[in-house]
Amino acid sequence: MTYAPLIDPFARPIDYLRVSVTDRCDFRCTYCMAEHMQFLPKKELLTLEELDRLCSAFVELGVKKLRITGGEPLVRRDIMTFFRAMSRHLESGALRELTLTTNGSQLGRFAADLHALGMRRINVSLDTLDADKFAQITRWGRLEQVKEGLEAAKRAGLKVKINTVALKGFNEDELFPLIDWCANEGHDLTFIEVMPMGEMGDDLRLDQYWPLSDLRKRLAERFTLTELAESTGGPARYVRLEETGQKIGFITPLTHNFCENCNRVRVTCTGELFMCLGQEDNADLRAPLRASADDAALIEAIRGAIARKPKGHDFDYSRQTVSGRMTRHMSHTGG
Repeated sequence: MTYAPLIDPFARPIDYLRVSVTDRCDFRCTYCMAEHMQFLPKKELLTLEELDRLCSAFVELGVKKLRITGGEPLVRRDIMTFFRAMSRHLESGALRELTLTTNGSQLGRFAADLHALGMRRINVSLDTLDADKFAQITRWGRLEQVKEGLEAAKRAGLKVKINTVALKGFNEDELFPLIDWCANEGHDLTFIEVMPMGEMGDDLRLDQYWPLSDLRKRLAERFTLTELAESTGGPARYVRLEETGQKIGFITPLTHNFCENCNRVRVTCTGELFMCLGQEDNADLRAPLRASADDAALIEAIRGAIARKPKGHDFDYSRQTVSGRMTRHMSHTGG
């Protein structure tokens, strides 16, 4: 059966789905989750079979790009079963891209298999190249393990984009070392402003907030920045550093509202569909999934949710308060 594509109330086609497959992670990054997280009971999570049905329904509705997130997606038991199931949509041509956001810790185990089933590029979250600072911000992570994973990804033929959260007083002094390292390794690099997600304390958020407008000014002191028109379907805006040829991305939810061309929605590991990262409105897709083996109710629930997709989010750090703050952790919604 052929379905009409998903179009939101502002005439934006929705062709990019981000799906969290777990709220669990082997790190406890300070801006993402609390050190002693209470994770969800297994029965609340979508099974791998339910994730297959859900993602396949979105593909039938015109989704062309599928990004798997977490928590850390590669710590979910038997996750490669799900990736292999999704690869059939790549083979059929229905899905243009299957990709992954990871902390890199498990790439040594899985990079070759991911490439073999059709994945060609991945995003790896990495905020520092200093082993001690890495241990501090991830609480449980080891930088060497991530670097070994990145080497495995390169050997497998996976293109890597490094995602770095800009954190005032933490990695400001690593701006140029990060750029140099990515140039040497052949990785693209995107900087992200810290977002007001989770009950981490307003003071912490404001202390960490390093506006990318300031970061760009520092870059411009050393490099010639040329704006690029290209987009990878996400919220990043890109420049080229003329002296090195590198492509550098900026995701600026706080200093620049990137919503006007939003083509994406997110599904949590419990089956909640969030039409906007910065809004609380969501739709329960787990109930229709579990109520019937037929997908008609699921399709109807998806369409009803897309009809409520807002024009934009409400993140704002003006006047030294955090307004538009989301109480759910990033690990719940999916990074």
